Amino acid sequence: MSSLAWALAALAAASALTDWWAVAAERPSVRHVAKPATLVALVGVALAVDPAQADVRAWMVAGLILSLVGDVVLMLPERWFVGGLVAFLLGHVAYVVGLQLAPTDLAWTLIGISVVGAAAGTIGREIVRRVAAGRHRALTGPVIAYLVVISAMVVSAFGTTSLVAAVGALLFYASDATLAWNRFVEPLRYGPLAVMVTYHLGQAGLVAWIATG
Repeated sequence: MSSLAWALAALAAASALTDWWAVAAERPSVRHVAKPATLVALVGVALAVDPAQADVRAWMVAGLILSLVGDVVLMLPERWFVGGLVAFLLGHVAYVVGLQLAPTDLAWTLIGISVVGAAAGTIGREIVRRVAAGRHRALTGPVIAYLVVISAMVVSAFGTTSLVAAVGALLFYASDATLAWNRFVEPLRYGPLAVMVTYHLGQAGLVAWIATG
């Protein structure tokens, strides 16, 4: 990577660490800066690296920008939650397109389907069941749609045969699963921190794949 890309990566790491601390210390004012700053820096890294495929990078950058929008919207009052969900859903659609533009392997795609099937059939199923049965039942459709799209993103990442892409996608999947479990099933003691650590590492993995995929 270029010196600019490394500098931006260091800035992303510093912003992410600051955000993790702010989550643990319950400092929302710090989060309002550090959380979006991390994604802004990662967008910068994605634009600064030499991509394996320019069209792939364009779609992955679109996904990052939509994720940034989602990050900002989810810091707004509760009524904006669906807006944040939609922004991330569209971001995953962009990631799916970018990942599918790279060469893919059928065997690894099938492995991805197996992994996602196991996760969606257990954790995902319980989350959907709780949403449908609780006070958030109006979100059942959007939650199912989101589960389908992020699952497609993980399968697409596996299909590239890139360990970096697959791990990044799985971390993103784990982040959203933790967030949904914490919100719709039961609060987890370190849930909010786990959400952000896996989220930032997942996004970083997808950014790293842009240069290596």
